[in-house]
Amino acid sequence: MADNSGLTGTPLGIAIAVISSFINGSTFVLQKKGILRSRDKGCSYLTDVVWCSGTLCMIIGQVGNFLAYNLAPAVIVTPLGALGVLFGAVLASWILEERLNVLGKLGCIICCCGSVVLIIHAPKAVATSRQELEDGLSDPVFVTYILLVVLTLVALIVWVAPAHGTSNIMVYVAICSLLGSFTVPSSKGLGLVAPDVFGEGQPSVGAVALFLGLLGALAVSILIQFFFINKALECFSSNIFEAIYYVTFTSTVIFASALLFKEWMGLTVTDGLAMLCGLTTVCVGVILLRISQEAVINWKEKKGLKKTN
Repeated sequence: MADNSGLTGTPLGIAIAVISSFINGSTFVLQKKGILRSRDKGCSYLTDVVWCSGTLCMIIGQVGNFLAYNLAPAVIVTPLGALGVLFGAVLASWILEERLNVLGKLGCIICCCGSVVLIIHAPKAVATSRQELEDGLSDPVFVTYILLVVLTLVALIVWVAPAHGTSNIMVYVAICSLLGSFTVPSSKGLGLVAPDVFGEGQPSVGAVALFLGLLGALAVSILIQFFFINKALECFSSNIFEAIYYVTFTSTVIFASALLFKEWMGLTVTDGLAMLCGLTTVCVGVILLRISQEAVINWKEKKGLKKTN
């Protein structure tokens, strides 16, 4: 008989994921509106009601995502995040009067489609215990990857962001996306360690130390992300930032989780080729979004032009 215990909460998990996607889609728009309002008033956006409501939406959305991941398979929950990108684009056109041209709209759709392909064919998590998590955290490949991410983040935050952050959207996007290598794996790790810490009996010192370490990594990464997301919203369109951020963040999370939980070992040739196609699609979409910032498209025929003989 098939074991359906993992699917008992799937409908509820999908419902929570859909609601969270719409809430997350409104986050950047409300924060951007609050920043613009505070700029007109000449005060800090930290005191603006609209900005605070956007921050509250971010917290509620992240809590919803955490619940959804524990009630439904990640391959179902994660693609639903694309709904937030599309909802955010609609909301931004209404509240912020931000208009995406044809290239921007096409790039947004292509990014979402490519991300869904990546997620559907991504390797599935296999770690089910604290011991497997500890083995993954001590693996030389994963340790090397984390060290490279940390060094890259230091370079971006200390040197690149002050010089080019306000002129190149990819700087802030890269910082926030690379931090995804800590946020989502830490969340998954906390779910694996929590039963040993809060279960019956006295928890071991190792379990408590691992739990606190993961919790600290999660808190620090979220706070840094929060800071640079608002820095990006001060300078760039919320439409473009949200679409690119969703794509790069999702791709980074998939890669980090695959290394930590050894998910790549179960990757088939078909899934590998599909992920390569999805990554190519995402790259094309990001390029279109980037070009749309400066492109001016006019489909109307210019009037008043005289024909020359």
